[in-house]
Amino acid sequence: MADDVPGLVPLGPAGPERAARDVVAALGLRERAVPGRPRVVAAMIASLDGRTAVEGRSVALGHPADRQLLRELRTAADAVLVGTRTLAAERYANLLDEDQVALRRAARRAPHPVMATVSRALDLPLDVPLFAEAGVPIQVYTEHDGAPPPSPGADLAVERFDELTLPAVLEHLGSARGAQVVLCEGGPSLLRELVAQGGLDDLLLTVAPLLAAGDAPSVLEGAELDAPARLALAGVHRAGDHVVLHLRASR
Repeated sequence: MADDVPGLVPLGPAGPERAARDVVAALGLRERAVPGRPRVVAAMIASLDGRTAVEGRSVALGHPADRQLLRELRTAADAVLVGTRTLAAERYANLLDEDQVALRRAARRAPHPVMATVSRALDLPLDVPLFAEAGVPIQVYTEHDGAPPPSPGADLAVERFDELTLPAVLEHLGSARGAQVVLCEGGPSLLRELVAQGGLDDLLLTVAPLLAAGDAPSVLEGAELDAPARLALAGVHRAGDHVVLHLRASR
């Protein structure tokens, strides 16, 4: 091997098993503030060939430890940002377990994170169970100037922009909803816009040991970025044959 070519470092398995709650706590999301907006961490899952869904949903890619990690990230977040198509496809409901709600209350935080979604035409999937859950705050961002639809049960609020951008969404979540940490759960088009507009700080990407092929979206979906976003590897965790990569945006 040439002297100027770095070698390959084996990553494990090494070290003791860690609970998802401990992994999230170690991220230090609240200790790494971002000027002018909340800190944003995205959580995504993909097959080895980069597909984020099988038969339209991500559930076939998952692992119990990965699902628990997502729920603990929701517990830590002040707001969850997710696209309406992802809300509809994944049939969002019951975001947190009772012990996670209790943990938030003990920390003197709201029992549920604000659910934030972007719908420029104000076309919401109101049949999704989340919208019928009493007490769940849902914040919708839109460019549509019509009347908001009636909510089946959740606390629905609408914020309108003449030109909707994700930096404006994040600024509103911070200033109006008090969010210090925002969890983005995609989908791929929303995450692509978040990356393109400089809003991503951390990415937790679970790689599932599957080859899916097909035409399901990749982790980012949309036009090629003007310049690829560079991330730095901050940690690696393993759950069976699934691997969770923690990456931080390079500034």
